[in-house]
Amino acid sequence: MSSTDQDFRDEFKPLHIPAHYMPADSDQDKIIYALAQIDEGTADEVAAEISRHDSSVDIEYFKTKAASTLNILYGKGLIKGITKDGVLRYNLSKITKGNDGSIDPELLAPGLD
Repeated sequence: MSSTDQDFRDEFKPLHIPAHYMPADSDQDKIIYALAQIDEGTADEVAAEISRHDSSVDIEYFKTKAASTLNILYGKGLIKGITKDGVLRYNLSKITKGNDGSIDPELLAPGLD
């Protein structure tokens, strides 16, 4: 595998979503963890969630850092975002409810009666 292939894989690998908040984690891991906790939100809401887990963090720093990090991840297609009231709200595209639809057997194998 060439160096550029590995670089691409490193750059666009799926996100690791931490199971717990850890003060020693990277800023990106803290931001992803906070976004997972709130399901959907702005950079400011993510920073507020981080401060709920760790009162010693500089919330203004995390507002700026979250805005930058979320924008980069969104640009790479690693997280989703939707615009509501002119504001981009980020999410991790988690499936939160099961599919309640059904499958039409005729669509799977038409004409096989």
